[in-house]
Amino acid sequence: MLPEYFEFFVPARIAAGRGMSGSLGPEMEKLGVRRAFVVTDQVLMQLGLVQKVLDGLAGSAVEVAGIFDEVRPNSEVGLVEKGPGDLPELARVAGADVLVAIGGGSNIDTAKGMNIILSEGGHLLDYEGFGVITRPLKPLVAIPTTAGTGSEVTQFAVIKHEAIHTKLSFSSPYLAPNLAILDPELTVNLPPKLTASTGMDALTHAVETYVSTSWNPIADGLALEAIRIIGANLVEATTNGGNLEARYQMLVASTMAGMAFSSGMVGCVHAMAHAAGGLFDVPHGIANSILLPYGMEYNLEARPEKFREIARALGNDVEDQDPKAGGWTAIEAVFDLAERCGLPRALSEAGVPEEGLPTMAEAAMVDGAIFTNPRPAEYDEILAVLKKAY
Repeated sequence: MLPEYFEFFVPARIAAGRGMSGSLGPEMEKLGVRRAFVVTDQVLMQLGLVQKVLDGLAGSAVEVAGIFDEVRPNSEVGLVEKGPGDLPELARVAGADVLVAIGGGSNIDTAKGMNIILSEGGHLLDYEGFGVITRPLKPLVAIPTTAGTGSEVTQFAVIKHEAIHTKLSFSSPYLAPNLAILDPELTVNLPPKLTASTGMDALTHAVETYVSTSWNPIADGLALEAIRIIGANLVEATTNGGNLEARYQMLVASTMAGMAFSSGMVGCVHAMAHAAGGLFDVPHGIANSILLPYGMEYNLEARPEKFREIARALGNDVEDQDPKAGGWTAIEAVFDLAERCGLPRALSEAGVPEEGLPTMAEAAMVDGAIFTNPRPAEYDEILAVLKKAY
């Protein structure tokens, strides 16, 4: 049966294709903007990827008003609010009428947080939570250089509050980018480990959305297809990074998974991963990769039929298996995928101290993602999952 009520809303226009960043100027002109403030990081600057993107403005009416290139791997409240020279103020003084985020999820989420303050004023923490932002912000263009977070199409930003070692969620339809440029050529320099971990992040989005209590048929379709694409292409993209087709497939799958979870939400795996990142700086994709099969095992009894469909999407023949057995096949397939990509299998390998597991469980229990988990979560049960993953 379909849900009695659901919403599906993705405001971003998606422009995808090999070399698509070369058409950035004409695409941005459609937004009616003229002065772009770029948010990125030093690594992408040094690799020349930022310049490659900005070359796409040549001949257009859009000019670069300024560049902030000091985003760190985990977006932080302090960086968003008080970056060198006061980050939002830099864009304001430059007369920027559009923000352009180039990079992975941290860069895009930093730009989202910056856009809140630039558009609305005040302090970032004033806007934490769901639906606090109630009107359109300045235009935002997102150009991902990783295939994982899906932040280029989501209405979420996850930003670390460094003072309390917690990842905070900001959510509003108005937070989503207006334009997403998907260019696989920008992802070919992504190292194998980062390719693998961001891909597992996208897989986690798709799997958790598909079994979420907030599922809907549109999100289900996107999530299941994203799972199929990731299962077929992640190992190739990881081990043969120059394969542009595999890179393109992963980039599209990541965006599809982002569209899905922006509506269908995620679950306990993300709650635990946010805790791992906030408390112990575990990269989000690594945390999700380690925790996903254990979270699937925890939730199997709540959605066995759907987990069997996940196994099928990952390329397994489960016709002769009952739903629960098929679900176990899905779990084993996820373990195998992470192993083939050379990713760590345990939290202990990612720098999480064993004595920190209870604090992680406590943090997961108050994370927003836990509330759409298909199986009601209890502290002792989540702690047990973390111990299995240790």
